[in-house]
Amino acid sequence: MTEKYVSSAVKAVPPSGIRKFFDIASEMKDCISLGVGEPDFDTPWNIRESAIYALESGRTHYTGNHGSTDLRQEILRYMDTRFGLSYEIEQSVVTVGASEALDLAFRAIMNPGDEVLVPAPSYVSYMPGISFAGGVPVPMQLQESDNFIITPDSIRNAITDKTKAIVIAFPNNPTGAIMTKAQYEQIIDIIIEHDLLVISDEIYAELTYGSKHCSIASLPGMLERTVVINGFSKAFAMTGFRLGYAVGPLPIIDAMVKIHQYSMLCASVISQDAGCEALRHGCNTGFADVEKMAGEYNRRRRLMYKSLNEMGLTCFEPLGAFYIFPNISSTGLKSDEFCERLLYEKKVACVPGTAFGEGGDNFVRCSYASSLDNLKEALRRIEDFIGNL
Repeated sequence: MTEKYVSSAVKAVPPSGIRKFFDIASEMKDCISLGVGEPDFDTPWNIRESAIYALESGRTHYTGNHGSTDLRQEILRYMDTRFGLSYEIEQSVVTVGASEALDLAFRAIMNPGDEVLVPAPSYVSYMPGISFAGGVPVPMQLQESDNFIITPDSIRNAITDKTKAIVIAFPNNPTGAIMTKAQYEQIIDIIIEHDLLVISDEIYAELTYGSKHCSIASLPGMLERTVVINGFSKAFAMTGFRLGYAVGPLPIIDAMVKIHQYSMLCASVISQDAGCEALRHGCNTGFADVEKMAGEYNRRRRLMYKSLNEMGLTCFEPLGAFYIFPNISSTGLKSDEFCERLLYEKKVACVPGTAFGEGGDNFVRCSYASSLDNLKEALRRIEDFIGNL
């Protein structure tokens, strides 16, 4: 009866393909989950201690809508120190996770029917977020043969006269792909020629292996047309703190803050104090804790890459984030069937490639944000599963 009141735009969006398998796995005894992308490390003690101190000190009130001045200053320092990006403090807003920053960015720029180019495959929230904001998400097909980067052709094949913006998402979830400065230089002329706004999700910027992250905003002509989204969940193992931010052109940030002040109002002040400590301590120590965590992910990455290829699930080498995206076409199974059977027959949870958009049917996503022992056992079970097909 009451279903008629639900928005048609919401009805049209399917539930997250990630959560489906995670929810099943969470109820299954002895299941090893390679599904949800969450660091398996504890938040560093100095960060937790700052949150405790904030609570004990009675720091339990609102901050301004933009976020606390101290945290925003540390964000600007971090962006300059790590990525060579310079902003005024008014060009920043603190949000409830990077997810809210993405939602604000989409809603701030969308008019009905505006098109936004989205890499496919990519994070599951981009396309629904654009749809919820009244826009039209248009997939850019990324190819395994190109190591899943955005190429000039992938943009040209998707762009129309209605295209308003493009989502850049590197290091990439689910593929682990990164883009280098030279690769960005191949596409920025097209972006500028068509006067596109860039929404660059850089939540995995600290998790790269072999080369330092390059932000597209650092290239000539891009700072003034790029909204950079980032947060604390991945680099500092702070998922439950729900703390993110955006920096970018002042008119876009102002529009995002306008929406933010009527919805979330502000992020938790306790989380903001913790984030301030994370960045201040990181800048003062050369981000030693982050580097140590990234080094451990790198060990796991090499194990997954070597083992999956040896058992016939070929995959290109991921160079960022903590995911690997093996090609399962050699098994004769599509991604949904592969993941469902692997879950029920071997108690290993992966995510079907189809959850991440068009072109993912021959792939599954495996997260290596788990202990080496868990990964080794999961790989053994996957090899058994393939051997029994």
